[in-house]
Amino acid sequence: MLVKSILHGKGATVVTTRASTTVGAAARLLHANRIGVVVVVDDVGHVAGILSERDIVRGMAMFGEQVHDMPIGDLMSENVLTCGLDDSVESLMAVMTERRVRHLPVLEEGRLLGIISIGDVVKNRLDEATLVVDSLRDYVTGGR
Repeated sequence: MLVKSILHGKGATVVTTRASTTVGAAARLLHANRIGVVVVVDDVGHVAGILSERDIVRGMAMFGEQVHDMPIGDLMSENVLTCGLDDSVESLMAVMTERRVRHLPVLEEGRLLGIISIGDVVKNRLDEATLVVDSLRDYVTGGR
């Protein structure tokens, strides 16, 4: 299966913010949207970074309470791994496992189209496995 199929099923909504947003405001944004990362975009909407819950925890460990008022640009990951619409779920699994990331923004010609999480990948794989089991069951039982 391809990334575009997953996005078609889940939608393409991506929560974004700017690097100047405070860590406290970003934490509230994550909580309000029940998400684990926020994509950081520049003035023209290109991906400038990504901020995860892990980044916030790391910032708290390094800077203490003052992290709340820091701009997320000081904590975000700037070298963002991304994927494209025609990438396979298998390739995403490999990247996520090897690079230990849980979210990949989906880009096309520099435009942010969506985001794929490890949960999306797992759900896709479970759906595929269920389809195979059901097909085999139908085959063995003669379609009954």
